[in-house]
Amino acid sequence: MGIPVMDAVHVGRQPIFDASGAVVAYELLFRGRMDDVASGRQDTYATSTVMINAFTEFGIAEVAGNRPCFINLTREFVTGRLPLPFGPEQVVLEVLETVTVDDEVIEGITSLAEAGYRIALDDFVWGSGHEQLLGLASYVKLDLLDGDLSRLDEIVAACRQFAGIQLVAERLETDVQIAIADKYGMELRQGYALSRPQVLTAPSLSPSRLRRLELVAALMSPDVQLEKITSIIVSDPALAMRVLRVSNSVAAGVVSRISSVRQAVMLVGLTRIRRWATLMVVDDVAEAPEEQLLTALTQARLCENLAARFGADPGAAFVAGLVTGMGRLMGFTSEQMVEHLPLTADVSDALTHGTGRLGQVLNAVRAYEAGEPGSEDLAVPALDAMRWSTRTLTAAHRFNPKRRR
Repeated sequence: MGIPVMDAVHVGRQPIFDASGAVVAYELLFRGRMDDVASGRQDTYATSTVMINAFTEFGIAEVAGNRPCFINLTREFVTGRLPLPFGPEQVVLEVLETVTVDDEVIEGITSLAEAGYRIALDDFVWGSGHEQLLGLASYVKLDLLDGDLSRLDEIVAACRQFAGIQLVAERLETDVQIAIADKYGMELRQGYALSRPQVLTAPSLSPSRLRRLELVAALMSPDVQLEKITSIIVSDPALAMRVLRVSNSVAAGVVSRISSVRQAVMLVGLTRIRRWATLMVVDDVAEAPEEQLLTALTQARLCENLAARFGADPGAAFVAGLVTGMGRLMGFTSEQMVEHLPLTADVSDALTHGTGRLGQVLNAVRAYEAGEPGSEDLAVPALDAMRWSTRTLTAAHRFNPKRRR
């Protein structure tokens, strides 16, 4: 099986500066196509895509380091109809100016603020109804390019009534606008005059729609077992990689590291896994060619099958094989994959140096794939791994004929 053609995912990132010119945050922006998205749900699709790409395709540390990220929210997220899959630690939630403020929105923003999320009011206009949210906001963003500057004195004075609010001068494109920001002592700045958005791009394999729906359905059961959730996730290597990346952001500052998908699920928690899976279903527009994943999944399963022979942990062996296979598909070295995943030392050492019991497993699998003499005895477990992977991946075709190629 040859190396497949990869899709690419994108996320825009525009720096937000303080008055001294230091980058203190980033706004994350949608960058992609809307061809297949109905006009009424484009904003929601854009928001969910930005969340998924930033947290599960890149990893938030790669996108923003330790700086906060401003992410636009539509009404569905504000009111809780769609879940936020991440905690409040590294995000600022921007309430879009298109969100009509009513009792439901006020209740939703209040709940988010009480949960520790910082709130920003985007493109703030006095009289739009968003002034009702000033008591809940940490940031107010003022458009100095197309905004109504005639009421700027009044707006700034109203915002200064709330000690916790910082003003963000946005859409700065000229020295005149920068001077206005200086005049009013606006703490934060954003715009082309300071920095244009950067587009980050990464190769991606999308988890299958069937697995997403299966995962969401399983997570809805009040007595769902951890083993059931883990089995669904490991059956789709792209989905497993996303869970590992999410665990990386959750694991920031945590001493423990990950050696199995089960541990990653335990670290992230079933509630947050449910939110991510729901968001991926919302985000699902294009079909992903599921056959592309056969090689990576077969390699992971073969490593798991061989673990006992070398005295290695089967779950850790599966992860080592999965990361190796997915890295090959995505054009990344083992070192690059290890850098962005919260793996235990034995898994990392096996991937980068081929050492330890897990290293012996990986080396045996590589020798078999290369047809080296003496590796013929792996034919039976390799055939089992191929059958398991084929059954797993072709199950989607039986339930979803449109996925057949």
